[in-house]
Amino acid sequence: MATTAATIELPVPADRVWQLIGGFGSLPDWLPYIPTSEASEGGRVRTLTNEDGGVIVERLEAFDDAARTYSYSILQAPFPVTGYLSTIAVHAGKDPGSARVEWSGTFTPDGIGDDEATGLFLGIYADGLAALKQSLTG
Repeated sequence: MATTAATIELPVPADRVWQLIGGFGSLPDWLPYIPTSEASEGGRVRTLTNEDGGVIVERLEAFDDAARTYSYSILQAPFPVTGYLSTIAVHAGKDPGSARVEWSGTFTPDGIGDDEATGLFLGIYADGLAALKQSLTG
């Protein structure tokens, strides 16, 4: 099993960050390469479509509004991994009025090495957090 994580500090209060990213269907609001998210199963499953028309189906596994975190698994995706579980968490930052966002995941590479799989998701997380910063701070 492989693990990776990306973190970013933002000059925005944690509650404001969570307001933007805390909804399980909110990815299109801050992640430009995911233009659509359709909810099903009472909002516990999201079907994402990326810029290239690829489909990713994810299930909400845990949600804690007070702690500003949620975890999800992948049900269907074009990624060469199995057993994927990811967590997005928003914490108060070091400075007043700032936030620290962590996006992490665990997974088992399928047909590729640990380093390649880790690099794939580290890139997705880092690019996603950079897009989040752009959405919040311009």
